[in-house]
Amino acid sequence: MKFFIDTANLDQIREAMDLGILDGVTTNPSLMAKEGIHGDERIRQHYVDICNIVDGDVSAEVIATDFEGMIREGEALASLHPQIVVKVPVIREGIKAIRYLSDKGIRTNCTLVFSAGQAILAAKAGATYVSPFIGRLDDISSEGVELVAQIVDIYRYYDFDTQVLAASIRHTMHIIQCAEAGADVVTCPLAPILGLLKHPLTDIGLEKFLADHGKK
Repeated sequence: MKFFIDTANLDQIREAMDLGILDGVTTNPSLMAKEGIHGDERIRQHYVDICNIVDGDVSAEVIATDFEGMIREGEALASLHPQIVVKVPVIREGIKAIRYLSDKGIRTNCTLVFSAGQAILAAKAGATYVSPFIGRLDDISSEGVELVAQIVDIYRYYDFDTQVLAASIRHTMHIIQCAEAGADVVTCPLAPILGLLKHPLTDIGLEKFLADHGKK
């Protein structure tokens, strides 16, 4: 399973890279705004800055909701760097745009997916990644991880090439659950990834080892 970090913060991306486990980055307009990155020129330069830090795929999101606008933005984003994957919402025009971009050899990430039906359309259109948002489903008393498992089963049954990228990860247990469900990728902030390191028995055991080593 690949680990992507969901942020526009360059320091956090570097920290995740230093761990040696980072496979890519996802971001969106809200995360850009959180870092004070505004305006098309600055946002596009920031995507390039991210690509220069990481070795893997970097999802860059279109803002347009019409077909022509998404194509125009998608082609411009893809031209920024070979690592860019164009992030497109799963709406009618978005599915059309994913097919167009895929046919042009531009990789895509179909985002804001909340149902297996949407995921099927994304795969049929040729999306590189599909991003089910599990935390937002949990927020409305649905089981987000169950959707991930459902999509994984469908994709395996029909041998779709689209990778399941579990998004809207809220905590460390979500990562474990998505791994059990067979997700190809999880994307989340740095904190849930670091949470995988934590266990009280590790701390207790290390403390004892160090204490025993220090005995005369």
